[in-house]
Amino acid sequence: MVLSWTKGRVFRRAHKGKALNSVGDLEVEIVTPTHFRCPVTLDMMKDPVTLSTGISYDRDSIEKWFEEGNNTCPVTKRVLTTFDMIPNHALRKVIQDWCVEHRSFGIERIPTPRIPVTRYEVENTCTRIMSCAQHGDVNKCLELVRKIKAWGKESERNKRCIVTSGASLVLVKVFDLFSSHGGSIENNNVSILEEILGVLTWMRPLSQEGKSILVSLNSMSCMVWFLNGKTLSSRQSVVLLLKEVPLVALEKTEGVVEGLVKMIAEPIMHAATTKACLAIIFNMVSSSKNRELITQRFVELGLVSILLDALVDAERGVCEKALGVLDCICDFKQGKEMAKSNALTLPLVIKKLLRVSELSSSFSVSIVFKLCGKTEEGLLIEALQVGVFQKLLVLLQVGCDESTKEKASELLKLLNGYRSKAECVDSSSLDFKHLKKPF
Repeated sequence: MVLSWTKGRVFRRAHKGKALNSVGDLEVEIVTPTHFRCPVTLDMMKDPVTLSTGISYDRDSIEKWFEEGNNTCPVTKRVLTTFDMIPNHALRKVIQDWCVEHRSFGIERIPTPRIPVTRYEVENTCTRIMSCAQHGDVNKCLELVRKIKAWGKESERNKRCIVTSGASLVLVKVFDLFSSHGGSIENNNVSILEEILGVLTWMRPLSQEGKSILVSLNSMSCMVWFLNGKTLSSRQSVVLLLKEVPLVALEKTEGVVEGLVKMIAEPIMHAATTKACLAIIFNMVSSSKNRELITQRFVELGLVSILLDALVDAERGVCEKALGVLDCICDFKQGKEMAKSNALTLPLVIKKLLRVSELSSSFSVSIVFKLCGKTEEGLLIEALQVGVFQKLLVLLQVGCDESTKEKASELLKLLNGYRSKAECVDSSSLDFKHLKKPF
């Protein structure tokens, strides 16, 4: 009887413990209160604002709604007579308190948002910047430009407000005022010019009026001075801004070609900057009226070797642009001879065929086609040895544009006559890791 009682007690304890464990293991689902959610995205609001209709929305959501061309309140459908957004501090504090109360469930407290900059503040600051620049007050001007820079760092919303308020035009004018012609810049102007360059990079694309001022003799000379300088951040900013400059202005400005080549050869250059440099060079060697003279200058500065070094381990965007530039360079005798004389040209170009993108393959075929003429027996045999024949066959099978198809077909006809003289190896087996860049 005692045994029976003891066993019953043990079983009851075991059952009770299991029930407690099951309760402890339950996943408690926390439901965000409906009035904390933005009516547009249904996400919890981080910066609630109220419209004239009395409905509250998250600031980012309602701003995007207005930017898409809507002029109504999403909930009430009423046409708005004003787009003013009043911060709902009371609701935001309630949401924050709720987050703190439920932090044990992994809910993070929403940060108190910074008050976004207004159009009036931006326009007022720009007016003061222009006034200080005209009076030569560099220090005050620098302080105000840094203020705009700080606003832009706070949020994308601030950046949009700054750009739409016409700040870029004012900064371009101030940049022109503080620039000096003659290849040198006054020491006390360097800081303000550097700050303006940095801010203008996220204000692109510039207006037509802004571009017309940027291509002035003073501004272009100043940008080239920075481009060939030692401050990497300023050089990167200049490259991004030079993409806004028409080809005619680039051609007329001394030092642009040298600065661009120097940037690409930089071992620590950011990929975005390298792509920007290559894009500018591509336009200059493909679309300029003086493209032959410009190409000749690039070749003299060693651009072919720099491009081949960049191709060894380039990402897709850099690879496409580098091959595009090399293809344009091979349109001219000096460029073609320089490419032929470099032992890496054919192996690297053929290695990229079918391995990067359709555009890269197109450029690769074009380069090989331009280099391997009927009389170039040595180059044709070399191309066969690194596997171009098999790759061209595959390219025709998978498909390509008509121009590339014609060049590939012509190359196959030329190469076929030399197949018996070459032992073909797959170019994918080639290893370029031992290569050392010249810098």
